[in-house]
Amino acid sequence: MPEHVLITGGAGFIGTRLARRFVDAGHTVTVLDSLIPQVHGEDPTNTSALLRSLDGVATVIEGSVTSSDDLRRALDGAAIVVHLAAETGTGQSMYEIDRYVEANVGGTAKLLDLLTNEPHAVKRLVIASSRSIYGEGAYRTSDGRIVYPPHRADAQMAAGDFDVHMPGEGPVEMVPTDEGAKLHPSSVYGITKQMQESLVMVVAPTIGVEGVALRYQNVYGPGQSLKNPYTGILSIFSTLIRQAKPINIFEDGLESRDFVYIDDVVESTFRASTMPAAAGRTINVGSGVATTVNEVVASLFAAFGTEVPTTVTGNYRLGDIRHNVAETSVLRDVLAYEPQTDFRTGVARFVEWVLAEPVEESGYERSLKEMVERSLLK
Repeated sequence: MPEHVLITGGAGFIGTRLARRFVDAGHTVTVLDSLIPQVHGEDPTNTSALLRSLDGVATVIEGSVTSSDDLRRALDGAAIVVHLAAETGTGQSMYEIDRYVEANVGGTAKLLDLLTNEPHAVKRLVIASSRSIYGEGAYRTSDGRIVYPPHRADAQMAAGDFDVHMPGEGPVEMVPTDEGAKLHPSSVYGITKQMQESLVMVVAPTIGVEGVALRYQNVYGPGQSLKNPYTGILSIFSTLIRQAKPINIFEDGLESRDFVYIDDVVESTFRASTMPAAAGRTINVGSGVATTVNEVVASLFAAFGTEVPTTVTGNYRLGDIRHNVAETSVLRDVLAYEPQTDFRTGVARFVEWVLAEPVEESGYERSLKEMVERSLLK
């Protein structure tokens, strides 16, 4: 049955494609987005390709989830809400704490407050959570037990030891992290995502709304911001390659992430928004495959057909995790979906898109300087 869908943060990388997916399935879409310059540039109406892609697809309301008036206007008639709006970026969150908490936690609280205290038509609320809430995630001991190690210490990493250790145990091995894992985020961003998810999953059932939490891994693909220096190493490294600038790899390059292609994220989110079986569930959205930073660089070099000087620096950022990869059986069993795009194929598609875009000044060097000045990058 066609529904009216509200996507907060819907003019972003994920939201614009998700809006199209809903419309193609016969739904109508409203987007609420603050169109921040960090993502859309200083003149979004004329410079944001993401915003232009919504022409004829969705009704766009420029506004903020931190404004009750903007939320109230955007919620009018919505039966499904996909709450994507958030400030993103682990590093930046460690020194723009108030902004991240206000937007992520405060915005979610305002949304739930309206749904609790005012008339509405919302039946389902999908919250975009994050793998960052797991912190270092799950590891296996030599005798087969699953443990959840603490965050890596500054002194340990300063000595060049970037591995994860569990006090009182011998060597531990990273394993896929499932939805029942301990939640212990290591950054302000991760804390805010945990709070967003907790608020939605606690409040929604008390007001007759079906809550769904999607724990996104590292989403990438055509359309992601090439301007934002605080998120997305594929975008950052691609810009450096196109500018023929060297790439400095943090730690030892063996840190890994679960990279999941944008089309797989969109389809998973669409199904989580519309399938009855998803109601009340928490679901990892990832590929289930760990890819190291060194492998990311090699894949980009292969896709671009060129290389730039690369240095493994031993530098590290406080708040970063070592590894994380999603256990995806719930995605498969509940949403009847398995990611379709492997990393090599996804990178090739991403680079093909990047090469058609103008070379952007990403501000990456400035972002590193900001972190050094605050002793967050060592």
